[in-house]
This record gives sequence, C-alpha cells and structure tokens, in this order.
Amino acid sequence: MNRSRASITRILAVTLMLLAGLSLAAAPPVRGQTRDTQPVNLAPAATSGNGVQTLARPVARVNGAVLTEVDLLREMYTIFPYAKQHNAGFPRAMEADIRRGALKMIEFEELVYQEAKRRQMTIAPERLAKAQKQFREHFSSEQEYQQFLQMETKGSLTALRTKIARSLLIEDLLKLEVTDKSGILMAEARDFYQKNPERFKLPESYALQTITIMPPARPSPKQPTPPPATPEQLLQMRFRADDALRQARNTKTYEEFGILAEKISEDDYRVMMGSHKAVPAAELPPAILQAISKMHTGEVSDVLQVEGAFTIVRLNAHTPPQMQTFEEAKAALRAQMRQTKTEKLRRELDAKLRKTAKIEEL
Repeated sequence: MNRSRASITRILAVTLMLLAGLSLAAAPPVRGQTRDTQPVNLAPAATSGNGVQTLARPVARVNGAVLTEVDLLREMYTIFPYAKQHNAGFPRAMEADIRRGALKMIEFEELVYQEAKRRQMTIAPERLAKAQKQFREHFSSEQEYQQFLQMETKGSLTALRTKIARSLLIEDLLKLEVTDKSGILMAEARDFYQKNPERFKLPESYALQTITIMPPARPSPKQPTPPPATPEQLLQMRFRADDALRQARNTKTYEEFGILAEKISEDDYRVMMGSHKAVPAAELPPAILQAISKMHTGEVSDVLQVEGAFTIVRLNAHTPPQMQTFEEAKAALRAQMRQTKTEKLRRELDAKLRKTAKIEEL
C-alpha cells in the first residue's frame, strides 16, 4: 500500500480496454509461450451478456457495500500493468497473489471512502466539475465516452459524478491521514544518518570498458548452458582476442576504445561502447579484479580468460571505499524515509479501519 491509487483515471483501466475490443478471456497461446505464461481466464469478453454478468459478480462486502469483479480486475491491472499489453494476461504463478493483494486494496479503499463519509467530508462543486472535465478528456471521441457511460453507469452522469467524487474523497482522506503526516524533517534525516553509518559506506568500485570474444556456442532454450569450447575453438578465439588487443592498445581515449568495442566485441555491452560504468569490486570476476587493481586510469589490460571467454579491459576510473556525506545522501534518504513512513501509516490506517468493519470475501 505504498502508492496513491485513487485517481479518477483508474475508473478507465478496464473499460477502455473493452471499448477497444480487447477480450479479457484467455487468449490462444502464441509460439514460445508456456503454460505458466499463458493469460488466465479472469473474465469472458465483456461484449457478451455472460461477460457483463461475470464482471458484475460480487467479490466482497465491506460493511454491506458490494465490491465487484470489475473493481478487483482494475486493481489487478494496477498492480500488474503488463497484463494489459497485447492482452498478455496474468502469469499463472503470480495470479493468485496479485488477486489477493488487489482484493485487500479495494477493501482498504472502500473503508477509506466510508470513513470519509462518516466524517462528513465533501467535494466542492467546482472541484468536482473540473475533475469530471479532466476525466472526459481521456476519451478520444464522444461515441467512446457515451459507450463508457452506458457500460459503467447505464448512461447516468449522476452515477459518474458519484464515482469521481468517491475517488476524490479517498484521495482527500489519505492525504489527511497519510500524506500530510509522512513528511521527514531534515533533523530526522540527519539523526538517522548519524546513527546508521554503515548504510552510507560506498564500496570500492571500478568504471571500465570491455571487449569480449565469446565462444561460438551460445545458450538456447533447449541448451541454456552451452558446452565448453573445444581446443580448436579456443585457439581461434585467442587469435581473435590477440588481434583485438593489438587494436585496443592503439586507442587513446574512452571514445576510441568504445568505437572499437562496438565494432568487434561479442558481448551485450558492445551496444554501450563496452562501458560497465561503476561496478563494485566485489561483483567483478577475480581475474578482472586482479588485473585492474594493478592498472592506472586509461590503461588497457592483457587478454584475460573469464568464464570461457576472452576479455580485454580498459580502466576508466577507480573509486576507493568512502563514506557518503550527509549532503550527498540527504535527498535520497529523506525520500526513502518518507516512503517507509507512508507505508507504515497506510498499514496502521488499514488495521484501524478493519478493526470495527464487517468484511465478507465471497
């Protein structure tokens, strides 16, 4: 519960898909799909009568208020937006957890809405009108907008305004009880920094570029671990690596080495001029770490054999272990502390509202 999700645009999440003609039913598997990645059948296509009935099926009652399958489905797409792309659906291994998390979230939002009503919070007419206008602008045509109204509210503008007002009330109460209380003072951040020095120690790191000659056998779905190169293949690789080293030693700058890497390197870093930016020393292969620890900035290593490949390294920078200053850390630290506090406040509000609520999951 670490994000504000009560924006009025969430009302669009499923409906616009349906208006575009995308089925929510399981799509036929495409080539390369496995059973675990095929879309799950959350609901039939909403263009059919049965589909509309399925989307309207109750999934929970919160103090008597009914939450439906379409409410749950919207939240599931919020949690896992990739499912909307190309009608991908939800991975079977994740679907149950996504559904569970989405159900808890829509229950929470309904509890927040009911609490806002209990406190007699209201939305000013001018603000509601502005929000309704912004909502209307999400549709590409009047026809699409009218289709939405028919599908979601049976053509009722009053019902639409009620939905929008509900979203705004949820946002307002969360702002009051969570957002406005989750600020972090500079003094709090500084105190955390001083009490947790280990968190701000930056490890030794090296910025480098590589040119790599790979074995001819590459991983494949049927053989994820390629066989080791034969002696003949190793000789050919070494010949190409020695030729690459000769060319690399003739480069004088980052750009010259990078252009050469783009031309002859065979690993994925070639598309980034062979650059690995700053890599913690602990994450480097021992052969590379041993070599670059003795090099000066701008030097090019000998040919190094690393995990079946031959690699040439250019050292661009060496950063010794150091302590991040508070000035350097404060922005990210305050953001992280605010996020942690926000999540804590939301959990506490959820627990408080559930304590006296009657919730039935159907």
